[in-house]
Amino acid sequence: MCGGCHLVNMGRVIAVCGLPASGKGEFATLLAETGIPVLSMGDMIRAEVKKRNIKEYPEVFGEVAQQLRQQFGDDVLAVRLCSAVDELLEQHNIVLIEGMRGVAEYDVFVAHWQDRFSTVAITADCEVRFLRIQSRGRVEDGDRNSLKIRDEREIGWGLNKLIEQAEYRISNEGNLSEFLSKCQNWLEQIQQ
Repeated sequence: MCGGCHLVNMGRVIAVCGLPASGKGEFATLLAETGIPVLSMGDMIRAEVKKRNIKEYPEVFGEVAQQLRQQFGDDVLAVRLCSAVDELLEQHNIVLIEGMRGVAEYDVFVAHWQDRFSTVAITADCEVRFLRIQSRGRVEDGDRNSLKIRDEREIGWGLNKLIEQAEYRISNEGNLSEFLSKCQNWLEQIQQ
């Protein structure tokens, strides 16, 4: 559990989850453009890879994420993130955590923020996600087999359970403007 566990203001913390290339980043970008601060769990892994001065290749990010979990526990990223989110809550009504992938992370966040914490799942078919991966060109994406390995690893952390149990679910099977419109509608609903 996060150190301190004091309640800051009555702001809300929302974590977005979804399989690779489902649209979590686009969702986070839209919220950031409205002034909602976004902390990315994936960026934490990318920073760790850079800190360790490891050459980037598709599998390295998942390997480093797995090493961190083995060394410090499945909740390592969540525990590290809590105080940064609390600081942002002092100035903002909503803070978004982008890229929650495991049940252990969810458990830390629920224990820390209780009913001020909720989740959004972004869903998209495997083929749709693979086509997106082909077009976005991130080092960690790789080929179809790399996507399968990433899916299996993240499902092993409990991602499917998080998606199934999310308070909100947004399907991202169509084009970007359709998805962003759905996200905007969702944001307007939760801000009422």
